[in-house]
Amino acid sequence: MPAPDAAPDAARVAAAAPGPPRVFRKVRTDAPPGLFRCEAAGLRWLADAGGAPVVEVLAVDGTSLTLRHLVAVRPDAAAARAFGAALARTHDAGAPAFGSPPPGWDRDGFVGPLQELLPLPAAAHATWGAFSADARLLPLVDEGVARGVLTAADRAAAEAVADRLREGRWDDDEPPARLHGDLWSGNVVWTAEGGVLVDPAAHGGHRETDLALLALFGLPHLDAVLAGYEGVHPLRPGWRGRRSLHQLHPLALHAVLFGGGYVGSLRTALARWSG
Repeated sequence: MPAPDAAPDAARVAAAAPGPPRVFRKVRTDAPPGLFRCEAAGLRWLADAGGAPVVEVLAVDGTSLTLRHLVAVRPDAAAARAFGAALARTHDAGAPAFGSPPPGWDRDGFVGPLQELLPLPAAAHATWGAFSADARLLPLVDEGVARGVLTAADRAAAEAVADRLREGRWDDDEPPARLHGDLWSGNVVWTAEGGVLVDPAAHGGHRETDLALLALFGLPHLDAVLAGYEGVHPLRPGWRGRRSLHQLHPLALHAVLFGGGYVGSLRTALARWSG
């Protein structure tokens, strides 16, 4: 997940094939083992849900991923509402556990810009709270402390939030949803066919997490997306108030990778949920 104002990744190459279809290639010659196979597995798992459209995987190897090229258009409210309804169906397809990776991939995943990836721990937790504490929030905060971006006080605040998460303070009866996992606005490409999912960090999680990430950096016609979503799967009361809880992981990721104002935003969110 790059910062919203980051320059486009130079390792991405859009190319026209000799004949149709046009393709879009992501390339990293020194890619961590399995990087692109993990992403391909996530894309296929999301596509198998039959919900939100997903960019088509054409080929994958150790150093590249070839996708069908998408032609972007300006979205409207009708397209946004349809995307929200489709995303709810993707989530409803479910996952084996909170933190479970997509079929065909049984190791930790990856998250972050292509040239500075961090691990996304695979897990199999029975509750979202325990998963969120031990496989998402704390590993990133520990990485931030190790890099000198975050402090011991930040670690203590994160542990206080983690304790409440493990206690089940915000757990509910929602089964694990099939999440995109990195659903900021840049990973929804609006086409003539509607919103298409790209660049996932797919795993089993809580549906509110994907929706909170859409809100974190803003998505065109977000209210229409949410209306379409709730037309298929109504959300539990108070979900808007829980957005910053579900944004802790992406805020921690951005604090670790980019520092700056993200550190302050993370501290504000930790303070809200640690008390």
